[in-house]
Amino acid sequence: MKFRQIDGILELIPGERIVATRTLRADEDYLRDHFPLFPVMPGVLMLEALYQASCFLIRATEAFECAILPMLEVRNVKFADFVEPGDTIEIRAEIVKNEADRVTVKATGTKGESTTVSARLIIGKTGLSSERPELEPLDRFIASYPRKDLESLLLAGKSAVTKS
Repeated sequence: MKFRQIDGILELIPGERIVATRTLRADEDYLRDHFPLFPVMPGVLMLEALYQASCFLIRATEAFECAILPMLEVRNVKFADFVEPGDTIEIRAEIVKNEADRVTVKATGTKGESTTVSARLIIGKTGLSSERPELEPLDRFIASYPRKDLESLLLAGKSAVTKS
C-alpha cells in the first residue's frame, strides 16, 4: 500500500476492536504542499488512517475472506486537532454492527489526551466473484494479500492477535 497510514498495531481483537498508531514524519511528500509554513496531516489522510485500521479489524474478523472492503459511508466526522510532524496518533476502531454485506465501525484518532479525528464508518464486504464466479481465485488472492501487512504491523506494534 503506497500511502499506508498505520505504523503499528498495538491490539487486535477480531470481532471487537483494534488499536493502531501512526507517527507523522517531517519528510512525507505531501507536507510540502500542506502547508509549507505550517505542515499538518491532511484531514482526509487522518480519515484514511481510521479506515485502514478498520479494514485490518474487519479482515481479521472475517478470517481474510472479504476481497474488497469499499467505504460506503462516513458519518459524524469531526476534526478537532492538528497532527504535525513528530506527532503520533493512536487510532481506535470498534465494530458497532456486523451485517452480511457491511460493517459499521466507530473510530477515533487521538494525540495524547486530545482527539484529532472521529467518525462512524460503514464499510462494505464484497468480492469480484459475487458478480462473476469465475473470479473466485482472484478474490482469494486479493483477500489473503493483506495478511503480510498485518503481520508486519503487529511486529512493529509488538502485539499479537487476541482471540475472542
